Amino acid sequence: MGGLLAVVFLMLAGTVQAGCGKPVYLTLDTGNMRHAELIAQILHRHGVRATFFLANERTFRGDFALDPAWADYWRARVAEGHAFGSHTWRHWYFRRDVEGGRIAYVSSGGVEKELLDREGVCRELMKVDEAFRAMTGRGLDSLWRAPGGRTTPRALEYARACGFKRHVGWSPAGFLGDELPSDRYPNQALLEKALRDVRPGDILMLHLGIWSRQEPFAPMLDPLIEALKARGFCFKTLN
Repeated sequence: MGGLLAVVFLMLAGTVQAGCGKPVYLTLDTGNMRHAELIAQILHRHGVRATFFLANERTFRGDFALDPAWADYWRARVAEGHAFGSHTWRHWYFRRDVEGGRIAYVSSGGVEKELLDREGVCRELMKVDEAFRAMTGRGLDSLWRAPGGRTTPRALEYARACGFKRHVGWSPAGFLGDELPSDRYPNQALLEKALRDVRPGDILMLHLGIWSRQEPFAPMLDPLIEALKARGFCFKTLN
């Protein structure tokens, strides 16, 4: 993953706008969407544009993040000028390349397994684009993020062939920790770590909702953005 991140950083180097000497890139994965509205409000209040990575994950409402019921939410984010990439349709994990040009694709916990060929990989990525386009009239950017950041050489190759030319992970300091247990990683400690470690060019990663954490980290996005801006950082999208 480190090599992939280095490639992403090099590509970003030519896209930084004049006057922004300390850019950071906030990325948001769908998750269970519980804090989607709160995060949208925080971004709007601070004038921050982020890059959303979308998967058709089950939400706290019992539906799925790319159901038509979420169309108003996604249309509003498009109007605000955010960027959007695919996080795969089912949010399974690319385990390894296997013989016959296929890839082992495994659900969370390894309960279900499939072998994907190139067409199967394209379908996992493009179904997100199709659903998003139907709701918003806008297709995804040529970005994608594998669940867990786990890729294989063949998955990257097939994704490029489908038009998703850049896989985006996150920086070590950009892992904000919203999926870690809150009893061992309280919000204040995570915030202080991010403010201590984040550097210009880092890619930050947060979820719109997470099942596993008791104390949600999402409200801490507000002081995080405020403090980073006060230190001269600016927020850019990855498109």
